[in-house]
Amino acid sequence: MLAAVWLWLGTIAFRPDQPWHYHLGFARDWVPIVILLVAYDFSRGLADNDVAPHVTEMIHADEWLFGGTLPTVWVQSHLYDANHVHWYDVLASFVYFSHFVVSLTVLAVLWFRNRTLWAAFLRRWFTLTALGLATYFLYPAAPPWWASEHGYIAEHVERMSGRGWEAIGLHGGSKLLAVGQSMSNPVAAMPSLHSAFAMSAVAFFLFKVRKRWIPLLLAYPLLMSATLVYTGEHYVVDAIVGYAYVGIVYLVVWLAERWWAHRTGRQVGEAAESYLRSAAPGEASGSTPASAEAGPAEAAEPAVVQSARTPSDASDSDATRRTAAGS
Repeated sequence: MLAAVWLWLGTIAFRPDQPWHYHLGFARDWVPIVILLVAYDFSRGLADNDVAPHVTEMIHADEWLFGGTLPTVWVQSHLYDANHVHWYDVLASFVYFSHFVVSLTVLAVLWFRNRTLWAAFLRRWFTLTALGLATYFLYPAAPPWWASEHGYIAEHVERMSGRGWEAIGLHGGSKLLAVGQSMSNPVAAMPSLHSAFAMSAVAFFLFKVRKRWIPLLLAYPLLMSATLVYTGEHYVVDAIVGYAYVGIVYLVVWLAERWWAHRTGRQVGEAAESYLRSAAPGEASGSTPASAEAGPAEAAEPAVVQSARTPSDASDSDATRRTAAGS
């Protein structure tokens, strides 16, 4: 809720020239988001329902993937020092914390720049969150640090996602994270929504950027997953399932958008189709934006429709005008 308020204030500060009803529109559009996050936060704490959590399945899965070695135990044995905070401990705390702000920041920027893309991303993020929450109820699972505390892992696993804050003097941030973790459900680890949210924020833009930026974008979810394994918060298999959830959600929402577009023919559906066409690998951005090629007829279109037009749309329009002129 605080993050939403800060982002709202940020949009007001960036565009103070807009009328008051424009800024109130942010509050109106973000009410469902805040309600979802509050419901997620409260419901996740009830997800175990006093049922014994799943523990050994994830341990065996990670050991099978890595030839009998548990990645969290191996990484902490090589990198963790109880008496010294390394630079990568600080980096891990920043990466872990980014989970709480990156998706919301993407939503805020898209709301500000392009409402069509904002709605498209919101549908995917909303569905992903709901699916993850449902899984927590159906399959409560314990993370590595919990398994170590309860004797399922012989070696000690330190939970240290906020350790880096102390090293740079941000004691308040460390305490705030500790309080939040103490109030959350400790056995809501499958899938890793930290990994899923990071991959979702990246996947939405993969085919909208130049190819040379794709490895840099993909580095973020991979770094997030590595951080979760190192800090004892998740197993590798948790992250893999989180990535799979992103793929399933994006496919389902894409099919739903196509069905809705064909059924209603509304502008929202057409804009979603335009976005999805622009996401095709052969039409990645890097071409001249459609708005630069638009003629006088297109210039009168609403801004949100113009921003949703793809380079291929603009090329088709130019070809049509040339054909008409030749006739």
